[in-house]
Amino acid sequence: MEFKNIKFEVIGNICTITMSRPKALNALNRSALEELDQALDLIGKDKNLHLLVITGEGKAFVAGADIVEMSDMTTAEAASFSKFGADVFRRIEKLEMPVIAAVNGFALGGGCELAMCCDIRVASEKAKFGQPETGLGITPGFSGTQRLARLVGPGKAKELLFSCRVIDGREAERIGLVNQAVQHEVLMETVYGLAQEILGKGQIAVRYCKEAVNRGYETDMDTAMDIEKNLFALCFATEDQKEGMTAFTEKRKAEFKTR
Repeated sequence: MEFKNIKFEVIGNICTITMSRPKALNALNRSALEELDQALDLIGKDKNLHLLVITGEGKAFVAGADIVEMSDMTTAEAASFSKFGADVFRRIEKLEMPVIAAVNGFALGGGCELAMCCDIRVASEKAKFGQPETGLGITPGFSGTQRLARLVGPGKAKELLFSCRVIDGREAERIGLVNQAVQHEVLMETVYGLAQEILGKGQIAVRYCKEAVNRGYETDMDTAMDIEKNLFALCFATEDQKEGMTAFTEKRKAEFKTR
C-alpha cells in the first residue's frame, strides 16, 4: 500500500509510522488520519509485528490538526471529523502491541493527542507540547481533554487547556506527560533501545500487561483485580510461560516464541 501523508516501515518485529507532511508540519487532515487508519489495518494483519513506533518527519511530530481544512466546517462536519480522529487514536490505544511515541518536535493540539494515545512517550528535550485549541475558539476534538487529565491530573490539565501554554520536553517529563525527555540527538536511539528491551520479554505477557492496565484503569479496583487474575492465569496456557520459568531455573536467557 502506498501512502502520501505517512511513511510505513517494518524492520524485524518493529513497525515505524512516520507522520510525513513536513511542509504542513505534519498537520492532521482527514487524508492523513485515513492513511493512519489504513496503516493500523496492515499492522493488525501482520502477526510478526510486536511493537509500533510513531514519530514525525522534520521539525514536528504533529503540529496539530489542519486548521485550513477545519476552518469552514459546519457543526455536523466538525462532529464527524472529531469522531473519526478520536476513533483512530482509540484504535492505537487499544492495539494489542506496545506503542511508543518518539516525539521529535512540535506536538500541539492533535499532535499532543496522538502522543497521549500511545503507551509510552519519549520526547526530545526540544519537543513542544500544548493544547492551543481555546485560542482558536474550540476545544480539543480527539479526546485530548480526557487523556490529558488522566495523565497529568485535572488541575494541571485545565491549566494547560485554558491557557494554551506550550511546554518543552523536560517540563512534560516533570508533570508526567511523557515518560522521559532526552537529548534530541539520541531520541531515536533511545526509543529503539527501549523497543529492543521490550521485545526481549515474553510478548504474550507484554500484551496481557497492556490489556490489564488499560481495562483496569477504566473500572473499579475489584473488577480490575479480577481482570488481572484472569490474564495471569491465561499466561499458564502458553509455551512462553514454561520457557520463561524453565530458563530462570536453568539460569539462562529465555527464548520466547510468542506461543
